[in-house]
Amino acid sequence: MSKIVPLINLISTRCITVSAPREGKRNFRKFLTPNKRGSKFHKLRQMGPNRELPIDKRGVRDTGYELDGKFVSVPEMIPELIVPDLKDCTFKPYVSYKTEDVVQSEFTSQQLFDAVYSKKIVMDFKQGKLDENDLPIEPSEEEKLQPDEAVVRAKRTGSDIF
Repeated sequence: MSKIVPLINLISTRCITVSAPREGKRNFRKFLTPNKRGSKFHKLRQMGPNRELPIDKRGVRDTGYELDGKFVSVPEMIPELIVPDLKDCTFKPYVSYKTEDVVQSEFTSQQLFDAVYSKKIVMDFKQGKLDENDLPIEPSEEEKLQPDEAVVRAKRTGSDIF
């Protein structure tokens, strides 16, 4: 019993020190500090031609580049907002939460065929405008398209039917 008590006292002792660890020198490069935070020394290291620390831009992109220490503005890099003229618009900007959900099934290839080609094919069949190979005698513009041309047209902007 007498050997255990000094061992417990040795393990469970508390110490208080008044000196700072590493004399206040810490590696602050691993801690991200935005521009508004940090000491004067931190801000001085962000400025000047030889910047040691990067400047936090908070997600804003530059509208130019630096050349020989001077900033060169590029007009194409400046964002341009194109807003339509809504003077005569009768729509209201608010959509109520009470509106019913619009549920639409997936647009299939059969529905696309019916929307574009089926009316012409049925009319050609009824009027007898098909040759011996069941091809139209007077094809429309859509029927004249080659497969690669149809793919290019379908991928163009604004080509959706509905």
